[in-house]
Amino acid sequence: MAFARIGAARGGGAPRRRSAMARREAIAGYIFLLPWIVGFLWFTLGPVLGSLGLSLTDYSGATAPTFMGLGNYKQMFLNDALFWQSLKVTTIFCVLSVPLGLVLALAIALLLNQRIRFLSIWRTIYYLPALVTGAALALLWQYMFNEQFGLFNAVLNLVHLPSVPWLSSEFWVIPSLVIASLWGVGAGMLIFLGGLQGIPTELYEAAMIDGAGAWRKFWHVTIPMLSPTIFYNLIFGIIASFQVFVLVYLLTGGAASGGNPGGPNYASYVFSIYIYQTAFQIGRLGYAAALGWVLFALILALTLIVFRSARLWVFYAGER
Repeated sequence: MAFARIGAARGGGAPRRRSAMARREAIAGYIFLLPWIVGFLWFTLGPVLGSLGLSLTDYSGATAPTFMGLGNYKQMFLNDALFWQSLKVTTIFCVLSVPLGLVLALAIALLLNQRIRFLSIWRTIYYLPALVTGAALALLWQYMFNEQFGLFNAVLNLVHLPSVPWLSSEFWVIPSLVIASLWGVGAGMLIFLGGLQGIPTELYEAAMIDGAGAWRKFWHVTIPMLSPTIFYNLIFGIIASFQVFVLVYLLTGGAASGGNPGGPNYASYVFSIYIYQTAFQIGRLGYAAALGWVLFALILALTLIVFRSARLWVFYAGER
């Protein structure tokens, strides 16, 4: 009986020690997480909720906010022509740039997935342009699109074709921006390359045994197995295209488009430029916050649509 009591005492103490240790580990974990939690609440969640409240006010930054409910949203949808113009321009840019970026990135990835000499050097060369961003990229493309001495018009003149007013024409400015946006396909190419190298070679061997040619192997093996990667790049491409700002602002803010970002005649007036000018040039911070929340809602809606459509075309290995 004594030995039984000693064993029971020992058995009852072990769970208490384990629970005390688990509490100490949990406390230590929360202490280590505390800087991130404070940063998230202070720098992310707080401003997000603050902008939501600000979107319901008339606020210029100089005076106290005046609550107006959904007045900013009503004005936006009913009486704001620039809102619809910027939404149209952004949608056109997205529809043109995202598919072209996906196709070009995939094509380059297919080329760099071959067994050729100096393969690592070629991969580095094709990825390096994705690292050049911001003002340097805008200066490069301003030179390329220049009507008098730009490289594109020089090539057109060599084959006896007329020069194109790339950035000063309402028709050509969006195609020019789409061409410039393709400069950064190296990031998508790298992701596609990783997806291609993850496709089992046994699938291609089985397709060859069945008599499939190069096109049938690409369409029935490569594309289905690469569909999760296409889905990933598609989502991020849509988000990036609806948030495009720096490239458009710097390329269209020069004399070629009249010195007004989004020109000429608002032909390249994307949504982000409208938000920026409304907030920091006109000084309507409340209205700019409402525009930002509409942009968030649009991106969220498009993302959810793509996620729902993924059931029809995205294939994951191992699913039946």
